[in-house]
Amino acid sequence: MPEGHTLHRLALDLTQAFGGRVVSVSSPQGRFAESAAQLDKTQMIEGTAHGKHLFCEFDGDRFLHIHLGLIGSFDLGPPQPPRGLVRVRIATEQAAADLRGPQLCALITRAEVATQVAMLGPDPLRADADPDLAWHRIHRATRPIAALLMDQTILSGVGNVYRAEVLFRNRINPHRPGNKLIRRSWRRIWADLVELMPQGVVTNRIDTVRPEHTPQAMGRPPREDDHGGEVYVYRRAGMACLVCGSKVRTELLAGRNLFWCARCQRRG
Repeated sequence: MPEGHTLHRLALDLTQAFGGRVVSVSSPQGRFAESAAQLDKTQMIEGTAHGKHLFCEFDGDRFLHIHLGLIGSFDLGPPQPPRGLVRVRIATEQAAADLRGPQLCALITRAEVATQVAMLGPDPLRADADPDLAWHRIHRATRPIAALLMDQTILSGVGNVYRAEVLFRNRINPHRPGNKLIRRSWRRIWADLVELMPQGVVTNRIDTVRPEHTPQAMGRPPREDDHGGEVYVYRRAGMACLVCGSKVRTELLAGRNLFWCARCQRRG
């Protein structure tokens, strides 16, 4: 599932391609035809994101609300005949964006956008985010911090990669219950997310290793993974920790594979 930086990058790209322009909107697949007809030949104002939710604003107080889920994609490029099951196409003569396989695709109002956002936790990529809202929920919870970071009602946009990496970077035991986490540790996690996630928006990949642990600095081969990016523990189970040399561990937690180093991650 795409993490928050991907949705924010997509929102910027859609705004650059279609913001302030009258666009054609269609549903080649047919499942969104009625709502697409309401948006067709209207002006798209901008795209915005909150966590893993994308909102494309059109004039007339209308928003295209999208959640890509596990298999969804929203591909932007030159106009070409639609390929595959395209739920929604936004297009001009210069560009087309095709939405396929989303978990959610709905036409909603500004009030409904506000209702949706109110159900989500703060997003480290948004300037209006309040980390204390997440902290109030975390320090009352008994679930492990690794599970809480993935709960979108607590914190928006963080997925499996960022949760593993920020916990490692801050040497925090992923199994520590939220109510046993000290506030200083939470502030460090938040500061790390505020630093790392905007970099992901710019580069469109997740890199978390510090300068002293890059392939060049350590004389090691670059990471080869279809997810891209240089990381400490994510999808490195059984491999040597880049810091201490212990084997990186893995287990299923909160429905996703957790990766961590038992020697490095003892804080909280």
